[in-house]
Amino acid sequence: MEVGEMHIGLVGGIGPGATDFYYRRLISTFARKNATLELTIVHADTPTLLNNLARNDAVAQTAIYTRLTNRLASAGAKCVCVTSIAGHFCIDDFKAVSPLPVVDMIAEVSRAIETRGLKRIGIIGTRTVMETRFYGRIASAEIVPPSKPDLDDVHQAYISMAESGFMTEDQRSIFNAASHRLLGDQGVEAIMLGGTDLALAFNEQTAEFPLVDCAGIHVDAIARLAIA
Repeated sequence: MEVGEMHIGLVGGIGPGATDFYYRRLISTFARKNATLELTIVHADTPTLLNNLARNDAVAQTAIYTRLTNRLASAGAKCVCVTSIAGHFCIDDFKAVSPLPVVDMIAEVSRAIETRGLKRIGIIGTRTVMETRFYGRIASAEIVPPSKPDLDDVHQAYISMAESGFMTEDQRSIFNAASHRLLGDQGVEAIMLGGTDLALAFNEQTAEFPLVDCAGIHVDAIARLAIA
């Protein structure tokens, strides 16, 4: 395969801030590698996803992903990536029927955590992501959600941020306070950004504490696959 030959398909829009993060990071990564980026993005609806997540309706969300992936395949994409951690609640169901190979964020994050040797990690994101410890598939480390009322506050702040694509200072304060309490009271080694839109709030280079940047790990895995 020639450098930059693989055409990447992204399921974006869930939410807009996360899509922007994936797009910009892929552009910069391919530029550094002197590779040609072939990319198509399709739009999934954030409120629809969040409603399906709240109802645990994997069938409905998988049908949406399959319809959008057929569109990506028609455009020439050779793989598909869901740019949302919340959107991975049905990823196993989707992988079983997807018209294209799926780059699974949970699997990539699990490998990265094992490589770093982390054993106790705090998590912030949507309620379901936090309460399921990222859908129960991180085997090499203990995932610790915030205690109430931090868990409720983080969930509400995250949902508002994801839907708007913008972060307020109040939302930033909620995320920071919950993270510091996880580090200080729960003794975690790092904070997992359990929502791809948290790229609006945190940066690995400037954060006050160690991060497990799920979106960053996912994008880098996509790039490695495409520039193989």
